[in-house]
Amino acid sequence: MAHLLLIEDDAAIRTNLLRSLRDRGHAVASSHTAMDGLQTALAERPDLVVLDLGLPDLDGKELLRMLRAVSRVPVIVATARDDEAEIVKVLDAGADDYVVKPFTAAQLDARVRAVLRRGASGRTEPSVIAVGGLRIDPGARTATLDGAGLDLTPREFDLLHHLATRAGQVVTKRELLSEVWQAPYGGADKTVDVHLSWLRRKLGETAQEPRYLHTVRGVGVRLSEPS
Repeated sequence: MAHLLLIEDDAAIRTNLLRSLRDRGHAVASSHTAMDGLQTALAERPDLVVLDLGLPDLDGKELLRMLRAVSRVPVIVATARDDEAEIVKVLDAGADDYVVKPFTAAQLDARVRAVLRRGASGRTEPSVIAVGGLRIDPGARTATLDGAGLDLTPREFDLLHHLATRAGQVVTKRELLSEVWQAPYGGADKTVDVHLSWLRRKLGETAQEPRYLHTVRGVGVRLSEPS
């Protein structure tokens, strides 16, 4: 099942596509403005975005450029602009495909499946990461500690996975905000601190008595195997 984000301001079109795509087995979230769509894309990290160009607060091409600055999520542009020059512009801006309005839900579904197949063919299956008693499976999005499953939120999993890929290295909060929260222009360090606190609790440790997560004051945090 693919997780899709539909960014479309026309309520009738949005409602029809939501129903039709869900009937075809997709999980679909929606936004009716560019900025809400950008925030939803960064927060929910969908498998694919369907993007209307005629949005009320920002032109869709500008949103596409903003999205491409922070994410490689596949994007299908839905547009009523059918001239070749416009289509070339959206593809050059980073779109993976386009459909011209009016289109049927079956046509869009076929495009979605084709784009996702192309993306899957270029990926290798991610391998399990082991750090001490930690086992992190990015494909299944599961983590265990000493054989017991960890009940992690999606954000906690992403945070743990990112730190595990750099095990033994100090990772700055700026990097975590950029890579885990997809906030390349900065954000609140407190957000990172809170999630690290929650993660430590689930790993059975504290900042004062760390086992895996070690704070390097003024620099960042390091995930390493217990000594």
